[in-house]
Amino acid sequence: MSFIDDNFLLQTKTAQQLYHEHAKNMPIIDYHCHLPPEDIASDRKFENLTKIWLEGDHYKWRAMRTNGVAEKYCTGNASDWEKFEKWAQTVPYTMRNPLYHWTHMELKNPFGIETILKPETAREVYEACTGMLQTDAFSVRSILRKMKVEVICTTDDPISDLKHHRSLKEEGFDIKVLPTFRCDKVLAVEQPEVFLPYLQQLEAASGISIGNVQQLLDALRQRHDFFHEQGCRLSDHGLETLYAEDYTDEEIRKIFEKGLKKESISAAEALKFKSAMLYEMALMDQQKGWTQQFHIGALRNNNTRMMRELGPDTGFDSIGDFDVARSLSRFLDKLDNTNQLAKTILYNLNPSHNELYATMIGNFNDGSTPGKIQYGSAWWFLDQKDGMEKQMNALSNMGLLSRFVGMLTDSRSFLSYPRHDYFRRTLCNLIGNDVENGELPASEMAWIGQMVENICYNNAKGFFKF
Repeated sequence: MSFIDDNFLLQTKTAQQLYHEHAKNMPIIDYHCHLPPEDIASDRKFENLTKIWLEGDHYKWRAMRTNGVAEKYCTGNASDWEKFEKWAQTVPYTMRNPLYHWTHMELKNPFGIETILKPETAREVYEACTGMLQTDAFSVRSILRKMKVEVICTTDDPISDLKHHRSLKEEGFDIKVLPTFRCDKVLAVEQPEVFLPYLQQLEAASGISIGNVQQLLDALRQRHDFFHEQGCRLSDHGLETLYAEDYTDEEIRKIFEKGLKKESISAAEALKFKSAMLYEMALMDQQKGWTQQFHIGALRNNNTRMMRELGPDTGFDSIGDFDVARSLSRFLDKLDNTNQLAKTILYNLNPSHNELYATMIGNFNDGSTPGKIQYGSAWWFLDQKDGMEKQMNALSNMGLLSRFVGMLTDSRSFLSYPRHDYFRRTLCNLIGNDVENGELPASEMAWIGQMVENICYNNAKGFFKF
């Protein structure tokens, strides 16, 4: 019997019914990911399994390092086969980590391989998948179609020319590939080594000379307009916490001038500047009918030595314990007070904040749009069965799970789409158990099935209106 069989994670007959009749075949709207659009535009064929599966995957790198694998097999100069061999040696040690599930789900779909990956099977699996990857049936676009992907929202800096998005649109590619406006670097006024080069890039992209705060906002607005023209309907921010300090325009002017002169900026000044920029960008989103996303709570780049050697996003981030409730409330309330709060999705990384976020969204849902303020799907370290269940339980207890816009990949890998299936199985099992336990009425299975379909696809389709 296959490990990942048809009823994987589905513990009851009702869960199996909900999954097979309602969830399994729904299309995918991946409204937040980090897939490289150039690979979609070129319909890339990956040279081997390592290239598509291990490169850029800091989840796997963390596990390999923990298993005693040297860095050269993670991000270093070992051959692709050697890197895969070390990963195969690590896989048995990942039991009870979601990587064990994801690994075998991704081998089964799209490759159709049901072999358990371990040192003894490494060569067989590697050669079989690599062979398939050389064919047209396993190009990037073919994989996306096989996974029933309908919409992809990539994550893009405002300075991007979006040439790959534009070429896909002009070509008429049948899957929508849309940009997302992610402008974290413009907040870094206290880091001249980041802020000043970024202003130069923003000047070049916008054609606007940036010598004061108003010109900075004009440049951002020009890029915001450009992104909108290319189909962008979402922004995204990766933050430790929401910034919602009081400030005056004169204070922001002085802080910006200090930033231009590379003068020391205090922590309090930096918070004021970040607060002002976030607020202004939130207004831009609301004016265009966009949805704003906030990924909150990551403590990044903890290992100074490895940051120096490898740079960011290489597997040295963790869950933070930042104070979020008051600033989050103040930020949302300032916008709502003038009826300028855009549709919003909030993602937390610290699981102790689940109920906090689930109650916060209820403060600002105003009846104008179903689920206007969303408690986003379990993110990053919480993106596993236990984390998904806890997020959905908190949302169910404090809000309306039935209005949830569901899952996303948040991934850099084209093989990550089985995570939608993982979510759907977890959702169906959760609800199926409630029915079997008599906590939901079996007589209402038609509506319960509809609710599952809505969470898997329909809610996102109606919410984003791509």
